[in-house]
Amino acid sequence: MIEQELRGALAAALDGLPARQASAAVERLIAHYRGETPTTAPVLRDGADAAAYAAYRMPATFAAASAALEALAERAPGWAPAAHLDVGGGTGAAVWAAARVWDTARSTVVLDWAEPALALGRRLASGAGAAALDGAEWRRGSLRGGTAPGWEPADLVTVSYVLGELADADRRAVVEAAARAARGAVVLVEPGTPDGYLRIREAREALIAAGLRVLAPCPHDGACPIVVGQDWCHFAVRVARSSLHRRVKGGELPYEDEKFSYVVAVRDAVAGSAAPARIVRKPQLRKGQVLLDLCEGEDGGGLRRRTVTKREGPTYRAARKAEWGGAFPPTHP
Repeated sequence: MIEQELRGALAAALDGLPARQASAAVERLIAHYRGETPTTAPVLRDGADAAAYAAYRMPATFAAASAALEALAERAPGWAPAAHLDVGGGTGAAVWAAARVWDTARSTVVLDWAEPALALGRRLASGAGAAALDGAEWRRGSLRGGTAPGWEPADLVTVSYVLGELADADRRAVVEAAARAARGAVVLVEPGTPDGYLRIREAREALIAAGLRVLAPCPHDGACPIVVGQDWCHFAVRVARSSLHRRVKGGELPYEDEKFSYVVAVRDAVAGSAAPARIVRKPQLRKGQVLLDLCEGEDGGGLRRRTVTKREGPTYRAARKAEWGGAFPPTHP
């Protein structure tokens, strides 16, 4: 199982790293990610930084990327990428996530500007059971401007937890380059914060302008109906914490909830359609009722509170099982 392989690889990567050195690196990374300050240089400076980042953030990044890629697979069930370009992939969380979603052979390229992250990514992937991991190519290149060597076309292009590290012009250039490189799909993932959502919202508009259509989470290609400053679109995935993860993060709970924002956009070559509606808040269960906050695709898109009652039979039963972030009605009731 991919998750277990990743957990074991992370444990091996941190074996022998002094606890004080790992803690110092984690504290610096926490300060960076909380500040969400765009940089003009890689955040990960050396092997200790890369190992600390992998232990601190990679399980959650892997889970969020998996959720976004699963949304793509759900809406386009007959499609699988033969080539994957992971931009700013660093230690390779999105590559591991793709291996979890599609158990098929493909060529994989991870492009990043931090050599320590790439080196650790190679180590983590070596010996992995999935061929796309073991045969991945890890390339060093600048992300600024989106024109560095390595941006060859690929069926799937992923950019996860990267846009917040870039200045505005570089961020726009990377999204535009990802759209040009994608023969099939582009998947962008950012932290589920108001700022992360705004980056995804801006990128979504750029992808649509580049000729792609949105497959998830939005059920439409119209303007986002959320009023900026009043709310933001984000979802959550539960991440099981290993003993290593708890030790590095200093947490007591055996799990954490990673909140993320994302967009999946595809070319016409990818057969699939957006959901009729997407659940954008945790469903509220009442006696004989389920309250669903939906983003709907009708009339160009809009937000609506829907009350599903027991009288609606199968729809009510599906609503009782529905989850935040899921399609509604569900693809598989």
